[in-house]
Amino acid sequence: MEVTNAKISIEAVKGGITQQPDVEAIVNAANAELTTGGGVAGAIHHAAGPDLYKECQDFAPIRPGEAVITGAHKLPNKYVIHCLGPVYERKKNHEELLANCYKNALKLAEENTITSIAFPAISTGVFGYPMEEAAEVAVRTILGELPRLKQVEKIKFVLFTQADLEIYQKKLEELQ
Repeated sequence: MEVTNAKISIEAVKGGITQQPDVEAIVNAANAELTTGGGVAGAIHHAAGPDLYKECQDFAPIRPGEAVITGAHKLPNKYVIHCLGPVYERKKNHEELLANCYKNALKLAEENTITSIAFPAISTGVFGYPMEEAAEVAVRTILGELPRLKQVEKIKFVLFTQADLEIYQKKLEELQ
């Protein structure tokens, strides 16, 4: 499914975040130390190779809602934007922190003249954010940021399962 708003297309696709050669930047649902781990972070570090870990050491640790940018190394992209999402219910402002992940990733994309970016479902794995609520925050935040974007022309949500894809597609239809 694809939504087009002015000059920016937004789509939700099923797939792996490391297999998105049509975007300049992918977003890592990172841990605070920017190290390899399970889920998205593990897949990205594995595909990018050990040089990504070395580059990340200069930026760690990061706090929930923050984002940093590195090269993509062996990935088919130019950049990886690392965001630390909130652990669900650990803090009362988890919705604000999750929204900040998307805002800060887009801010870095703009600052680095990145025209296309792919997001995973941040915080929905081991951090426990319910997929439906995370999708609502993600889509609402992205749509709210569109008027500020001058460089970004393509935004993708890359979801691992069909069920997750359907949730994001439904949110895109409801909120556009």
